[in-house]
Amino acid sequence: MHYLYKYAVVSVEILVLGPKPTMADLTADSITLQMLQEARETVTSSPLGVINTPMISLSQTTLPSHMPCNIYLKLENMQKTGSFKIRGVANQFAQQSKDGNFVSMSAGNYGKSFAYASKHYGTKGKVVMPETAPVSRSILIQSFGIEVERTTVQNLMNVINRCIREDGMTFLDSFSDPKLIAGHASVAFEILEVVPYPDVVVVCCGGGGLLAGVAAAIKLSGRKGTRIYGVEPEGACTMYKSFIEKKPVGMDSKSIASGLAPPFAGALPYALCQKYVEKIVLVTDEEIKSAVSTLYKAGLVVEPSGSAAFAAIVNDRIPDITDKNVVVILSGGNIGKDELTNFPD
Repeated sequence: MHYLYKYAVVSVEILVLGPKPTMADLTADSITLQMLQEARETVTSSPLGVINTPMISLSQTTLPSHMPCNIYLKLENMQKTGSFKIRGVANQFAQQSKDGNFVSMSAGNYGKSFAYASKHYGTKGKVVMPETAPVSRSILIQSFGIEVERTTVQNLMNVINRCIREDGMTFLDSFSDPKLIAGHASVAFEILEVVPYPDVVVVCCGGGGLLAGVAAAIKLSGRKGTRIYGVEPEGACTMYKSFIEKKPVGMDSKSIASGLAPPFAGALPYALCQKYVEKIVLVTDEEIKSAVSTLYKAGLVVEPSGSAAFAAIVNDRIPDITDKNVVVILSGGNIGKDELTNFPD
């Protein structure tokens, strides 16, 4: 059946295929440890080839080592398709019809993973992208045989609504779907296998799917003392504003980190972050640019969105880290050589 309902907090109605959503779908308590563990098994065994990415100590790199803590870098920039997004996509597609026709929205990384999965399973699809996303991302997604439509950030959900109404497409949520969040949580279990009791975990935040999944997995695994911080750009701080307003809100997001600039915070990610995340901190675009350059000089190719958590650490946004074990997720490495020329030496 088709159900029409308000999506998240923007005044756009979305027609979605499937059972009518219930409030339970949007509560933090609906995400259980068993659900996350089962999703990890699905992700690990996925034919999409998701890998257990390396986690290295800062001391194993040539990065500046003046920090007063033990820093571990989780290298999701080395993940299949270049970012953590394939984790959630693997769990989503495992539970979808293989003859489906799907539509989603993405600034690039989810779209790339979505397109890769669509090609593997032989499904049809479209990715709706903000005009602010690099054109190279659109070309890459199209190379997998997936249609791309670019539009303004404010019009993203309107285009998706049209695709569902007029073309009968099924909407795959790129940050609020419980299956997606559960898939993303698999990275947290890998972290705990290397550092069983981290003091601090720092995660970038766009729509909030990765942050929510990681935070839920760590806390539900009994690590009550672990502090989890989300990092957003100052110009795209929907989760930060949502924490202040005590509800998921939207904004006209603008940042060099286009993957962290959604039109609104996801409703389920917001609920999970409210329950499990210590705080959302902000970094500037200049600090993100500097982080990209610093990581690149050390041989780590990390895109702006993937560098935000590292930027927060090196710019002292995370409190009380002296002598602590701190995990920083480098969430993606999809950046073209033409884009790298825009960053400082």
